[in-house]
Amino acid sequence: MTSRSKPPLRSAPAADAEDALPTAYLRPGDAERIAAGHPWVYEGTIARLTREPGDGEAVQVKDARRRLLGVGFYNGRSKIRVRLLAGERIELDEAFFRQRLEAALAHRRRFLPHATSCRLVNAEGDRLSGLIVDRYEDVLVLQATALGMDQRKPLLVRLLGELLRPRAIVERSDTAARRFEGLAPAAGVLAGQLDEAELKALPVRMNGLTYRADLTAGHKTGLYLDQQENHALVARFAAGARVLDCFSFLGGFGLQAAQAGAVEVTLVEQGAEATALARRIAEEHGLAGRCRFETANVFDWLRAATAAPPHEQVLPRYDLVILDPPSFTRTRAAVPDALRGYKEIHLRALRLLRPGGLLATFCCSHHVDAGLFESAVRQAALDARRQLRRVAVYGQAADHPVLPAVPETEYLKGFAYELLPA
Repeated sequence: MTSRSKPPLRSAPAADAEDALPTAYLRPGDAERIAAGHPWVYEGTIARLTREPGDGEAVQVKDARRRLLGVGFYNGRSKIRVRLLAGERIELDEAFFRQRLEAALAHRRRFLPHATSCRLVNAEGDRLSGLIVDRYEDVLVLQATALGMDQRKPLLVRLLGELLRPRAIVERSDTAARRFEGLAPAAGVLAGQLDEAELKALPVRMNGLTYRADLTAGHKTGLYLDQQENHALVARFAAGARVLDCFSFLGGFGLQAAQAGAVEVTLVEQGAEATALARRIAEEHGLAGRCRFETANVFDWLRAATAAPPHEQVLPRYDLVILDPPSFTRTRAAVPDALRGYKEIHLRALRLLRPGGLLATFCCSHHVDAGLFESAVRQAALDARRQLRRVAVYGQAADHPVLPAVPETEYLKGFAYELLPA
């Protein structure tokens, strides 16, 4: 009888990528939104973790049936526990970020081929949750609103430098959202050099006009880039018109209207510094003679402009009225108050608009969708005894892409209405 040799001992298989990553399992019924493509995994949707990840560490997310939903960065200090970046199990390394940045740049080259200033990375809209990158000519401004992205700033700065060769990269990570990620504000020049004068008033060319972006304290990262296409679209109605531009900021709508041939433009803005900059831009382009600048609270200005003695009517005097207010609410609970504010400004604006004139109006409040916003306009028209005909619909520019699975990516909406004769 011959003996049979025993098979050699086999070592345990090495842990694969699935085992190496900590896993967050979602509660039953909470995976549908994530499976559809939304990247935010909230604290309350996680049933258990295979181990507690470090803040900023890559994790994988699975549903209750152990099906993979994606990989992303974990933050135990945030209500958004995981921000997913990919729907498959891949390493979130330099190659990944290079590919995502290249895809974002390709999107802008395709849909905004002539823009020298635009948003290059729009966070969730480019599947890079927590990262914003704006281009102002040859200068980039980076804003990290999530811990995972903040920890990877050196890598991101290096990749942006290699891909775009900017003169400088500036950080404006000073938004309130960073508090919810356990992050302090951060700002400064990350790469290259800019003198103080350029940081405060960098020349930026849009639609044939040169604006000045304050990279240290201006709105957003310096300017509103999401409206640059709408500035040009609304200006098509301005030739030969008397125009009222409310909440004018640096004059994006009003100065474009003057350039397009408006006979007179009244720009109303509460901020004295913004008004001074808008006046300077008008002077530099030979438009000041057709522009009137009013530094005032727009609600107060509209009330005064529409006041009339008893038994007298307000005399309409504008052919084009533009309303582009800041967000009236950042919470769903404040939507009713916001709608009252929208109704108020539209009611006043319609009283100043001549029959046959146009009202171009915008809302950047995410919690007020297009239907709610138009209902406020409709109610204002009813109270003002005016009848409107909608002639155009507007949205955010292509550099602020919208993902239908992520409603938060769509915030800007607008309409143009013709005021019909009685």
